Formats: sequence, structure tokens, C-alpha cells
Amino acid sequence: MYNIDFNKVIGELKKLDYKNMYNGDFFLTWDKTDDEIKAVWQVADALRALRERNISTKVFDSGLGISLFRDNSTRTRFSFASACNLLGLEVQDLDEGKSQIAHGETVRETANMISFMADVIGIRDDMYIGKGHTYQKEVVDAVTAGNKDGVLEQKPTLVNLQCDIDHPTQCMADALHVIHEFGGIENLKGKKIAMTWAYSPSYGKPLSVPQGVIGLFTRLGMEVALAHPEGYEVMPEVEEVAKKNAAATGGKFTKTNDMKEAFKDADIVYPKSWAPFKAMEKRTVLYGNGDTDGIKALEKELLAQNANHKDWACTEEMMKLTKGGKALYMHCLPADITGVSCKEGEVDASVFDRYRDPLYKEASFKPYIIAAMIFLAKFKDPIATLTALEKEGKVRVHA
Repeated sequence: MYNIDFNKVIGELKKLDYKNMYNGDFFLTWDKTDDEIKAVWQVADALRALRERNISTKVFDSGLGISLFRDNSTRTRFSFASACNLLGLEVQDLDEGKSQIAHGETVRETANMISFMADVIGIRDDMYIGKGHTYQKEVVDAVTAGNKDGVLEQKPTLVNLQCDIDHPTQCMADALHVIHEFGGIENLKGKKIAMTWAYSPSYGKPLSVPQGVIGLFTRLGMEVALAHPEGYEVMPEVEEVAKKNAAATGGKFTKTNDMKEAFKDADIVYPKSWAPFKAMEKRTVLYGNGDTDGIKALEKELLAQNANHKDWACTEEMMKLTKGGKALYMHCLPADITGVSCKEGEVDASVFDRYRDPLYKEASFKPYIIAAMIFLAKFKDPIATLTALEKEGKVRVHA
């Protein structure tokens, strides 16, 4: 229980300008204004406050939330389903293997056919550089045209559940977790977060989490240190976003090829494996050409490259370098835990076990973040709707 003050949250929400989120979509955090980002956090807290008081937040009497996952998922898949259910929507998963997509159905046709009674579409498409974000945009263009042409009664909102560029629901949840852990957003200015690469025995993990973290946390006036071995760079355009954010907020954005340097005096550490940007670009081309031999060769090459950096791990010794030796450890999960899920991995079992409860709390914010994104897009006056829910006080569970 977080014992969130509902009236205080509503008071903060009244100070913000988020009117342009109505009937909108959520692609990338840096597409949104500071007020819009804060509004998502406030609405997420308001919804959580109501649920913790056993008050129903079902604002839809019917409707669908369509989920499309082109990559495996546990937390985000269930978070999207939980968010839709929290608001009263039923979830329908689009299994492309059972659809007509394999028979040549176009994006425009698919998007319209699944959207007749849909209020939201959540898409994860994170595996191929230059593809995921583009596909999500194509879906939105299709349903926008469908609504304009009278095919669809309403334009469903798109929520980016992870693309090749950003993972906004994850990073927004991460940030809300940090806001609560440090007692308010005003307490984050000047705090240091180390977003570092860490060794994994697997290959090809998306870049969207580290990119999302540097693209969002630099907006909070924090010192954001991006660390990785040479050759594991992220997208240069996202680094530019981080630099501009830091300059605007009085924060700092630094890069280093030394994990210890990033961990030194850090208040928060986020050690996470990802694939090199250039390798992900190459993989996209190989898959596009159907080059299975090339893909296998690239995988072998990247696994060997990873193995050269097994010392990039969140160990007890590394944690001693952080602020007071007690930095908040974060991860989007699942983590590669040394001696548990793999022989050698991102984090020592003792470190992970010590932070298990905070990690699970971190993950618990995601359903509320997704619900807030939907809420702000679907209700013209979110404050009035939230206040009405609280006033009605409809019991969610009859004890």
C-alpha cells in the first residue's frame, strides 16, 4: 500500500496543461511536454489510490483493448491486460499467426478490422531497428483515416508497449517508482542514475530500455550516466535528446566506457544488457533478406563479443562504489542472475535478492501507467471523471 493522498494528486493535476493528450496516442516520452508526462504520473497515482481504497475505476461499460505482441512478454502483456480491466475494457490479443496477415492483409486493413469496437491498441514491436516505431505510426494513420471516413465510430488510442526506439510504459513506471522511493519528484534533482550495460549470455536484447531511461530521466534534472563497453552504443539521435533534456533542466548527461565510473556515488543503478545499435541495424537487414546463415553468423559473433565483457556485472563490490553503498538497484526484469538463471549474468544473486521487493514494486507501477495513458486520451475532463469515481465510491470487492 502506498497511502497516496487522492485529493493532493487531484490538486497537482489541476496545475498541469495536458488537454492535447485527449484523443491522442503515446509513442515516445520525448514527444510529450513536461506537463503531459507529469499528468500521466498523477493520474496513475489517482487510479492506484482509488483501487487501494477498494473503489471501482471502471469508466468503460464495454469496449476492447487490442494487444499485439511481436516479441515475448510477461510483465508488459499482463500490465496491459490489467490496465484495460482496471478501466472496464476487455482484452483481445491479436495473434498474427491466426490472422489474415499471412495471406497478404495490409496494415490499413488489419488496423481497421480489429478496431470496430476498440478503444485502445497496445503494440510491442521492438526487435528490428527502423521497423517498430514505423509500424505503430502506420497503425495510427490507418485508424485515424478509418474514423475520419466513417468506418470506425471512434479512433482507438495507441499505446507503445515497446518499440525499437523507446519503452515508455516501462520507463514511466521506473520513474514513478523512483519518485515514490525518493519522496517526490522535487527530490530527484541532482541525483545520479547509472544506466549501464551488463553482461548477458544471450544476444539481441532491444535498446529501447536504456534509450527510454536516458530520454526520460534527463528531464528530471538528474545526473544520468550512460555506460557501456566500446561498440555497444545506443541510437545517436536518442543521445541528442538526452543532451538537450539535461541542458534544459540543469541536469547532466555523461557517457563512459567504465562501469565503475558510472557506479561511483550513484544514487540509482540500472545495469541491463542490450545489443549494439549497429548490430541491430545489421540484423534488421539480414531478416529482411531472409538470410538465415547471416543471422546465425551474427548471433555467434555477438555472443563472442559479449563474452569479452563478463566483468560488466552488478556485483557486491560494484554496489560498494555507489552512494553510501546503498544505491537503489533497478531492472525492467527478467534479470540474468548469476548462479540462478545463468552461470554468469547481469547481477549477483545476493544483490538481486536484497532488492527483490523494490523490484517487484517497480514493476507494479506499469499497469497504472498504461491505464493513465488510456485515461488521458479517452476523457476530455480527467479530473471530473476521477472525482466522480471517488465521490460515487462504488465498491470494487464486496468483502
